Amino acid sequence: MTPLGREIARLIAAEGPMSVERYIALCLGHPVHGYYMTRDPFGVDGDFVTAPEISQMFGELIGLWCVDTWQRMGAPAPVRLVELGPGRGTLMADALRAARVVPAFLDAIQVHLVETSPVLRARQAATLEASGRAIAWHGAIEEVPEGPAIVVANEFFDALPLRQFVRSPRGWCERLVGLDEAGGLAFGLAAEPEPALRLSAPEGALLEVAGASAQVMGALAARIAAQGGAMLAIDYGHAGGGFGDTLQAVRRHAFVDVLAEPGEADLTVHVDFAALARAAAGSHVLVHGPVAQGAFLGALGLAQRAAALARHAAQDVAAAVAAAQKRLSEGGPGGMGELFKVMAVSDGTLAGLAGFDSPGRHPERGPSRRIGQGDGA
Repeated sequence: MTPLGREIARLIAAEGPMSVERYIALCLGHPVHGYYMTRDPFGVDGDFVTAPEISQMFGELIGLWCVDTWQRMGAPAPVRLVELGPGRGTLMADALRAARVVPAFLDAIQVHLVETSPVLRARQAATLEASGRAIAWHGAIEEVPEGPAIVVANEFFDALPLRQFVRSPRGWCERLVGLDEAGGLAFGLAAEPEPALRLSAPEGALLEVAGASAQVMGALAARIAAQGGAMLAIDYGHAGGGFGDTLQAVRRHAFVDVLAEPGEADLTVHVDFAALARAAAGSHVLVHGPVAQGAFLGALGLAQRAAALARHAAQDVAAAVAAAQKRLSEGGPGGMGELFKVMAVSDGTLAGLAGFDSPGRHPERGPSRRIGQGDGA
């Protein structure tokens, strides 16, 4: 058992079984043994590869989306350019490089990174040193200074902890992490059902409740509604609710048992974008999408950017660009272009945003009209 596994086992022995939510939070964020606190997990030599590490095109297109959004906002200055969970800083570095085509945008922005890992903060600083920009780091979204903001969250919500409930003969009982007879970690159910859950489902169905994600989205939506701007979320997940266990663990680019290596494997869940939209409903914001990543990047000009990079490149470089373009946009059940979804939240003045076919909609209220599309138009 890993050092964190032994500590979790001691906690359970002393306090009783813990929620899946607490287990995930400890595995990822424990101050000494937490997965993200102790390592740089990204890239071929790590445990997984994210879109910014696949190709510079991803971050460049996101950077141009930020520029376009800023212009639609009326080009405010200053504006906070915020990234949540910025990994190695690769996306932000590529975004800032692409944004040089509009110098006024670079003059207007203040870059803020929300990151709790000291290891990753150091890597981000090294990656972004060449940008020549002052970078401010924060441990929480609430620490970002007030003002209009453009927020990017790529593979951020999938790492937030959630609770799980299983439909049993007694009702919806919370799934817990306890100890088996040998002292190892094992899943079990709470003795008493959750009285607030009354959903109809067959016995054995599993429901995930992402309270942390809803809280973050609610706070972001409230800020955007009050201070202006937009937020872009890119993650693997689904557009509607449902039942099923999406919790998974990855180590060295392979799936492993969720309970086998606490603190040594990445834990993620599939993001419920419908739930994120509902979480934004308490604020006067517009929700755009979700749309498939492949369609979103295509609308931003992925094919054109790939062609430009490959035009005068050596054959092997051109082949690598083509492979990256395919990987980012490929459809089908296992393709990143379909599995990953993109959703934006904006203040009420931004009825349209690049990459989304239809204008924004108020959660629970259907599509909103485009700017200037009044009655009788």
